Amino acid sequence: MKIKIMNIVGARPNFMKIAPIISEMNKHAEFELKLLHTGQHYDDEMSRFFFEDLQIPEPDIYLGVDSGNHGEQTGKIMIEFLRKFYWTKNLIWYLGDVNSTIACGLVAVKQGAKFAHVEAGLRSFDRTMPEEIHRLLTDQIADFLFISEKNAEEIC
Repeated sequence: MKIKIMNIVGARPNFMKIAPIISEMNKHAEFELKLLHTGQHYDDEMSRFFFEDLQIPEPDIYLGVDSGNHGEQTGKIMIEFLRKFYWTKNLIWYLGDVNSTIACGLVAVKQGAKFAHVEAGLRSFDRTMPEEIHRLLTDQIADFLFISEKNAEEIC
């Protein structure tokens, strides 16, 4: 039985980070992968450039959530992600610290899926930054924490 993994991207920095992860995951026959793009930062031309240049497959699922204030955007992502969530309860894989990160993480854990956070443990210690709040909360709800630098090991 294959392990279903949903890789999620939502903002420009995620595109560069997900490319090598998908490439490596595709080498393992035991994984069945889907790519979901929330649309948090969406520009058709820019996305196409990143996806083509980095050889990222076209997203299997596109939520179409556009910009808005933090609360609106996070709420829209949660609503739309929950509608598409039927595909997996195995593993949700997310990178970074954007609205999409916390929104998809909350839905995943509430639906009983395992949630992996890549770039865990990164901190600015500036709680006025929305990204810092996302980092703190995401690390608390994630089942798996993957660090991207040595300093994060102390936090995780």
